[in-house]
Amino acid sequence: MDFHHVTVLLKETVDGVVTDPSCTYVDCTLGGAGHSQRVLGKLDTNGKLICFDQDEHAIRHAREIFGRDERVILVQRNFESLEKTLEEKCLLPVKGILFDLGVSSPQLDEAERGFSYMQDAPLDMRMDSENPRTARDLVNHWPEGELAEVIWNYGEEKWAKRIAQFIVRKRQERPLETTGDLVSVIKAAVPAAVRRDGPHPAKRTFQALRIAVNDELGVLDRVLDQALRCLDRGGRIAVITFHSLEDRIVKERMKSWLGRCTCPPELPICRCNAKAVAKVLTRKPILPTEEEVEQNPRARSAKLRIAEKI
Repeated sequence: MDFHHVTVLLKETVDGVVTDPSCTYVDCTLGGAGHSQRVLGKLDTNGKLICFDQDEHAIRHAREIFGRDERVILVQRNFESLEKTLEEKCLLPVKGILFDLGVSSPQLDEAERGFSYMQDAPLDMRMDSENPRTARDLVNHWPEGELAEVIWNYGEEKWAKRIAQFIVRKRQERPLETTGDLVSVIKAAVPAAVRRDGPHPAKRTFQALRIAVNDELGVLDRVLDQALRCLDRGGRIAVITFHSLEDRIVKERMKSWLGRCTCPPELPICRCNAKAVAKVLTRKPILPTEEEVEQNPRARSAKLRIAEKI
């Protein structure tokens, strides 16, 4: 597979994270290795780069790119194991960690992975082929209420209830096996007037199912404090999000690191002992330029936030 991927907010992210060329950095979302290559280009002979990806295709592609460069360590694991892995490899603390969330272009473009509503393929959507749960399992076995909730919460799809109803009705006739089967059901559920305008009618539902299959929001929620613990003092964490729910998790977690008191206002003195552990370097998220969006439309919803450990 040609693992071509246009990296989003490349300069802004790497320049915001790499502050010392002789230190150790982590790319938690290797993907097409765009960020990793730029990080490596900034490191000297003493620097190190650890790259995480649960996708075997991404790891294989990175081996071809980096060859025998001893500064690079490739880890085929979900980044949820970040702290444990760095501890096992005696690499703590590190100077910078970056996350480029969401799905990579090769995963979207490779039909058999089942991520795309534009190509007919088995209903899969797994980033890790060892994951026992697929999108096929969800649409054929989850209760209607759970499907509607996932499609609404993760896809922000206003027709979530109706789509869930149509899915359940269709699977009673026969199981939904392919992305084409699911797209057909969604098109039947969404009113024709809605289908004529705006994005593809299946876009939000496919996004929601992908997030649910891979537990993306849960993993993100569990890794952020880990990442901060893994940083050396003055080390930085950068996170690129593509979804409002992801960005909300990152924004609120970084805000919690500022150490603001959470005690009820009626208490005369602070009892929560809040203590600042980081400072947020991006008062507002960094967004891609109009030029970048024009060159890479998938960058349109990207937001970058950066924090520094104190």
